[in-house]
Amino acid sequence: MAAPRALCLPLFAVVGIAAAADHTMTSGLGMSPEQKAVVFEQAELAFAVDPAAKSLDGDAVLTFKAKSPLSRFALEFDPRYAITAFEVDGVALAAQDRPDNEGRIEFTLPKAVSVWATAPTGEPWVATAVEGEGCDLLWPCIDHPMGKPLRVIQHITVPAELTAASNGRLLGVDRNDKTWTWNWSARQPDTYAIALNVGPYELLHSDYRSRYGNSMPMDFYYLRGNRAKAEGLYAELPKMIDFFEEVVGPYPWSDDKVGVVETPHLGMEHQTINAYGNDYKKDINGYDWLMQHEFAHEWFGNQMTNADYDDFWLHEGFAMYMQPLYLEWLRGRMYYDAEMLRQRGLIAGKHPMVAGRSRPNGTAESEAIDPGTDVYYKGAWILHTLRHQIGDRAFRASMRMLVYGRLDPKPGNFKPRYATTKDYVNAVNRITGKDWNWFFDVYLHGAVMPRLDVERAGGKLKLH
Repeated sequence: MAAPRALCLPLFAVVGIAAAADHTMTSGLGMSPEQKAVVFEQAELAFAVDPAAKSLDGDAVLTFKAKSPLSRFALEFDPRYAITAFEVDGVALAAQDRPDNEGRIEFTLPKAVSVWATAPTGEPWVATAVEGEGCDLLWPCIDHPMGKPLRVIQHITVPAELTAASNGRLLGVDRNDKTWTWNWSARQPDTYAIALNVGPYELLHSDYRSRYGNSMPMDFYYLRGNRAKAEGLYAELPKMIDFFEEVVGPYPWSDDKVGVVETPHLGMEHQTINAYGNDYKKDINGYDWLMQHEFAHEWFGNQMTNADYDDFWLHEGFAMYMQPLYLEWLRGRMYYDAEMLRQRGLIAGKHPMVAGRSRPNGTAESEAIDPGTDVYYKGAWILHTLRHQIGDRAFRASMRMLVYGRLDPKPGNFKPRYATTKDYVNAVNRITGKDWNWFFDVYLHGAVMPRLDVERAGGKLKLH
């Protein structure tokens, strides 16, 4: 198996025919030795979406290149999918020869994977979101943060006149009388970032000129009838891009696009096609917090992906901290302080942020020590505190090392990367020339915040 091999899985599924298997509702349980021994070169996924029947029909052609000869392999897949054929290198496997149902290659579709809705104008409106439960709810994959394919190509067939907006670059649309097929190609997307978005969309498009000198498409797929509101939101995007490129570094997916799509669910950081369902509401600070937060994940989550879910605060803590930083950049320190105060009151402090061991999503053991929303709010406060200990210059450098693996990122000189909490701590230590392990031990590995005791006696102030 030294040459690339293709696994072909034509499949059919109807939503809600059975409960999801326990294994399917988890993510990041660990990669088998066989999965670690391959390069996932490409996933070519063909979906036929039938909103009237609430069904999904599809084919998946997965190409792997083995680093050494292998005798067996494993994928994750929801067992409620009805498999009509399974081929390896063009050879069909009989049902009894297919991988078993022992926790790998489980074939189904859960009732939670899709949102089958109706647009305000009456047409079907369909979206998928699988973060937490994992990519195997939607397509056969290696359901682990480090299971990214190098490329994902999608062919999404929908009823004529509907649009299928998805990840990456649009290769073209094949139009027939009754159906249209939208063809997309995305570079190394996060495993849970593959998404179907189908509806009566219209498009706002322009080319954005980056502060780094490169241009990128900037697309917003909005529901028909929402143009005026969409234009207002679309006008916020250039400011957000400029902020992130100044404070963190180059937009990672300029060869694909900056993309946003209106969805019936609140939001999700689907790579280059961020789901937006905030109904165009600005918050008290006068900007759309949801779009800014999901867009932050293009850097913290999609470009830099946590190597294990125990490091999930690297996604959410940084993305949450980008909101007060953006307000400071946009409107000044008072807005920053007000947002930090709001977030401070939401810290629970029940479990440590980092357990120090692999912590898959969805298992009872993981849920028992899950820090919950602290990965957002406590994560942001850890970064707030660190920034004021090491200074803006070192703090921004530490973010660049985390996101790009280098201090001088420019378009074309970096690739997507995986990172751990230890990687970030080492970066801070290296950049500052000091040992900050004590700081991270207190705030990441301890559940409760340290307490400051104040004593006043004899004209003296004592702090403990």
